[in-house]
Amino acid sequence: MCNKSLSFILLLIISVTSVLMLACKSDQSANAQSSNYNPRTQSNELTSSADATRDPVMGSAADIKISAIGAPAGSAFLIGILGDQRFRMDSTTVSAQGQLSFNEPNGYPQGHYFVYFSNNRNFQVLLGEDQSFTIDVEMADVLNTMKVSGSIDNELLYDNMRFEESLRPQFAAIAEELKTVQEGTSAYDELKAKQTALVDQRKSHLNKTFSDHPGSLYTSFKKSGQNPDPRMDLDEDARLAVYRKDFWANVDFGDARLLRTPVIFNKLKRYMDELTQQHPDSVTNSAIWLIDRAEPYPDFFKFFANWVPLTYEPTKTTLMDPEMVLTRIIQRYFTHDKAFWVDSVSIYGFQQRATEMAGSLIGNQAPNVTSTDPEGNPQTLLDKKAEYLIVYMYNPECEHCMEQTPKLVDFYNQHSRKDIDVYAIAIDTDDTKWKNYIKKNNMTWTNVHDPSNRSIYGKYYVDHTPELYVLNPDRIIIGKNLKVNQVMTVVNRDKEKRG
Repeated sequence: MCNKSLSFILLLIISVTSVLMLACKSDQSANAQSSNYNPRTQSNELTSSADATRDPVMGSAADIKISAIGAPAGSAFLIGILGDQRFRMDSTTVSAQGQLSFNEPNGYPQGHYFVYFSNNRNFQVLLGEDQSFTIDVEMADVLNTMKVSGSIDNELLYDNMRFEESLRPQFAAIAEELKTVQEGTSAYDELKAKQTALVDQRKSHLNKTFSDHPGSLYTSFKKSGQNPDPRMDLDEDARLAVYRKDFWANVDFGDARLLRTPVIFNKLKRYMDELTQQHPDSVTNSAIWLIDRAEPYPDFFKFFANWVPLTYEPTKTTLMDPEMVLTRIIQRYFTHDKAFWVDSVSIYGFQQRATEMAGSLIGNQAPNVTSTDPEGNPQTLLDKKAEYLIVYMYNPECEHCMEQTPKLVDFYNQHSRKDIDVYAIAIDTDDTKWKNYIKKNNMTWTNVHDPSNRSIYGKYYVDHTPELYVLNPDRIIIGKNLKVNQVMTVVNRDKEKRG
């Protein structure tokens, strides 16, 4: 794939990730040890406040003393979380007896962390307001040997983990028994009642903790991860709609600490990937609903508004028309009055690129193009009379174009010119290379080339080559970002809709 016109994506990545330039992906491996981040000396593009200068929510002076029996001598690392990234917050030395400590006079950003050792063994900790505490643990059995003194967040964390572990065999046993009995029988109903009782026991345990410790990081973190109960009294579509709406009900968008835990990114991925139909309209609407809900809370607003365009950048998604998502999100949120973390020059660049993308979204009336063929004659796209038109943009030196062009030639030769025609536009090349490419690939359809690219500017957006659009008989754009083997699927779907 040959990338074209990616300036706005690069600007967005630069504006979002300066804090994470040295950060690693969320892989719990020794690679996480190689990055370093200081929240007081580097700007935090993902979690800054309205004036884009506030530090993360910090704890009190940190003095964390750890006795980790079985930990290898050498180095240990405090690995933090920010969105989908993990980074090295601090490092220390482990004695031969497994003694180590992390100390920071100004405290660490409050959130979820891992203590990593050189053999990749690790355990998790929550760093809330009070960051002076002790941990005694045996690395061979972290869950059952973990003892924390002086940190209610971590006491609650491990108490709950042990409680959940105690319920796991009971849930598993019931699940196995349910496989052996028929639904609707008394035995089945009895097992389901036991399962419900276990669920209620788990909820009761959590609700008591939430009630007893309402302001703790643990409560905010754990409550955010709770999913709503499905409305079984509704039909499937209505149930999903209500579930999706209630999915964020337990998240306190005023608690920026949650962005430094895995819960927000995990919920975001599930909300967009699983609970949202993978259609550009649905994806856009789900994103707007969430970002609008977060807008009064600068940290979450900034995180969500950045995450969507980065995630749906065309080369990173299989969504047919990610430009629709990008265009609407950028035009709605990357403005001077809303995007407080972006400078004016970058905002101008975002808006300009969104305008370029807006003309060729699926469902739009196809823009017309007039350009020059190899004989020097003007050729106009919408003058073509075939029922369906393919607009194919390529570069003669593009590796993926060399793969797709012969396939498109074969496809073209298999169909009547009344049914499907091709209007091919060469991009960023010269006349000699263009004409040689046409001859080499026996491209007998309409071929045009505009050295200035002015004939397509603001009409058919190209962020990579080859780019393939499909226009229906009404000259509405019905497909884009397609490979040749996907064209007939789009055409046949349109024919079915037209009866």
